[in-house]
Amino acid sequence: MATWPAYARMTLASYSETFDPSILRTEMERGMPVQRVLNTQVLVNVAGTVLFMTKADELAFEQWYFGELGRIGFFTWTSPKDGITRQARFKNADIGTLTPLAGGFAISQRNVTLEYLR
Repeated sequence: MATWPAYARMTLASYSETFDPSILRTEMERGMPVQRVLNTQVLVNVAGTVLFMTKADELAFEQWYFGELGRIGFFTWTSPKDGITRQARFKNADIGTLTPLAGGFAISQRNVTLEYLR
């Protein structure tokens, strides 16, 4: 199983987490709508910015993504929120747009969304 690279730092300033509660809601003729759980687990989306402090780090990240992950693979990732290690993947296999923060891509970033089952 692949592991999230240590050199790919997710910044906490851009971290956000959402999930679909996976319920079925039925409107009633009178009174409150009825709700029931559809699935025992929910799909959690974690959005954030991955910071690369060197050009070599970003190139290694791309190699990891195309090589070890094969674009769609799962990897072990530790949540900065609770410290729990989970099996995650990139949502829609998308690693986001590469944005340079310094000349020659000496420092760069990507906005990514990870997904895992909780």
